[in-house]
Amino acid sequence: MKKRGLLVLCFLVPLSFSLWAMDFGVLLDESLNYTNQNSEGSFDYTGSLIPRFSYFFDEKSDLYASVGLSIEYQNSNWDFIPELLRTEFSMGFGSFGFKAGRTYYSDPLGFIAEGLFDGLEFFYDAPLGIFKGGVWYTGLLYKKRANIYLTMEEYESFYRAFEFSEFADTYFAPRRMLFSLGWEHPALLESIIAKAAFLGQFDLNDETSLNSQYLTAKFTVPLGVFTMDLGGSLSFIQDEGEAGISFAAELGASWMPPTSFPSRLSFLGRFTSGFFEDSPIREFLPLTAKAQGEVLKANLSGISILSLGYLARLHQSFSLGLSASSYLRNDKGIYAGYPVGSGSGDDADGFLLGTEFFGRFFWSPFSDLQLSIGGGAFLPSLGNTAPSADPLWRLEFNVIFSVY
Repeated sequence: MKKRGLLVLCFLVPLSFSLWAMDFGVLLDESLNYTNQNSEGSFDYTGSLIPRFSYFFDEKSDLYASVGLSIEYQNSNWDFIPELLRTEFSMGFGSFGFKAGRTYYSDPLGFIAEGLFDGLEFFYDAPLGIFKGGVWYTGLLYKKRANIYLTMEEYESFYRAFEFSEFADTYFAPRRMLFSLGWEHPALLESIIAKAAFLGQFDLNDETSLNSQYLTAKFTVPLGVFTMDLGGSLSFIQDEGEAGISFAAELGASWMPPTSFPSRLSFLGRFTSGFFEDSPIREFLPLTAKAQGEVLKANLSGISILSLGYLARLHQSFSLGLSASSYLRNDKGIYAGYPVGSGSGDDADGFLLGTEFFGRFFWSPFSDLQLSIGGGAFLPSLGNTAPSADPLWRLEFNVIFSVY
């Protein structure tokens, strides 16, 4: 009888929320990692409790709020990190709409400006596509969530340990303003997914002055069981009054093989410009730093990546992912006081950094529970930059549990 009563309650509670057009939920996310990137090896742990709330005013208007309460163990230190996560109000009326608050934004390529930002974004759904425009501020975000460090000062601040006693100096991301004007079409020429945007970010910090603008576009072409992706970006940089240009390109392809279980084989190639002496060409600098790879975690500036990936859903509850990625640096210079990509310095020979192999296993016995185990290694011996360097390897374990 108690089990039956509990079952009835589980059905009644969501029903009562839906009558009021409300929804509550809690997400628990725990990750444990081990790496040998220092001489003694290191454990990192992050446990996050994420309550969320949403209220639906009508079919086109809603309010969503979420917070994060995290415990982190890094470099032999424990930290408690409170965060305001995605929290936004959105409203639509006819073909127009907007959302305001701490909202998610991503550029067409997904590696120039991607993540949560504080601001306002407008949408207009027209016959020629969806037109977008927005403006955001970064200075109230948690710095490790924002991942913004374009200058040496920002880089040092990013890796400074967070302390509650110095909250204002150790918690927040750099103060920058981002704006975007974008367009996308879900079926250009009946099949091509097209995205384009013009982005700009402006330095509002007192100590530095580094601004940049980006023209970017991406096209996805489905060809039966094949899909092709082609994208690129041209960037204009103003650093302490000196101007330069940089560029990035991306080529991707995927194939759905005719197997008895869902699977996908994919290729990804990325290129970003490095620094060229006696020319205006500079290293490509995205606003949000997005580490490339699971083990090496290379900085995107001035490197090229060639990657093969395989993802298979072997069973309704089991999935497997495998990848192999080779990294090349496009110049031997350094940026912002630390080596680009390899961490080997500007006096190392060769351009091929090495190859990384990584695998991850997913198990989801229930819709609200997912466990994953991953591991891999980066092998400098497969390159010519530092072939005698020791391999880097990393193990990870992650659990995500959600209550709706």
